[in-house]
Amino acid sequence: MKNIVVLTGAGISAESGLKTFRDADGLWEGHDVMEVATPEGFRNNPELVLEFYNQRRRQLLTVHPNDAHKALVALEMEYNVHIITQNVDDLHERAGSSNVIHLHGELLKAKSTDSTENIFEWQKDILLGDTCINGFQIRPHIVWFGEAVPLLEDAISITEKADILIIIGTSMQVYPAASLIDFVDASTPIYFIDPKPAIKNSEKNNITVIAENAVDGVPILVASLIDK
Repeated sequence: MKNIVVLTGAGISAESGLKTFRDADGLWEGHDVMEVATPEGFRNNPELVLEFYNQRRRQLLTVHPNDAHKALVALEMEYNVHIITQNVDDLHERAGSSNVIHLHGELLKAKSTDSTENIFEWQKDILLGDTCINGFQIRPHIVWFGEAVPLLEDAISITEKADILIIIGTSMQVYPAASLIDFVDASTPIYFIDPKPAIKNSEKNNITVIAENAVDGVPILVASLIDK
C-alpha cells in the first residue's frame, strides 16, 4: 500500500468556520504575536494569553469537520495516510482520520508549566490558578514562537517515506513546517491545493497546483487518486 503524506494548514479549518489566528495585518485576533504566542507573552500577562486560547477553544467546540476533512478519511481505504497538520484543532480526528501529527500542539489539551511532557486532555477554559497534580500552573498545549517543535523529527521521518505528498491550505511561510516539502524525493508527486497557491506548477516538474478551496479541491483530488 502506497504512503500518502498530507500537510494541512489553516485554510482547511477556515472552511469549517474556524477563524485563523493571524489576520492580514499580521495581528492575532487584534493582538501582537509576541503578546499571545510566546513564552515571554505568557510570563508578562498570563491571563491575557489564557483567555486568548480559551476563546479559540470555545469556538472550536462549535464547529464541525468539512468535506475536505472527510475526503481525506476516504483515502485510507486505498492508501496508508499520514496527516501532518499545523492546525491545533481536532477536526481531522473528528472526521475519522487515523494518523494525525499536530506540529503546533492541540487546543483540547493542556500541559504543566513545570514539565512539557506532562500533557493531558482539557476541553474547558484554563484559568489562572488551575494547576496540574504537582501544583504547577497549567497552560495550553500549544507550541509558541521560540519553542522547539517536539514532533518535527517524527514528521520528517514520515515525509521521507511519502509516495505522494498533498499540501492543503497553507501559505508555506511558517517554518519549520514549510520545510517538510524538502524531505520528499525529487520525483515524488506533490499536489498543492489552495485558492491562492504559494507554489506554482512551473517551480518543479513533480508539482500539480489545484487553485481551489479545500472543500472543492480535496474531494476532486481524492476521487482521482482512489480511481487510479
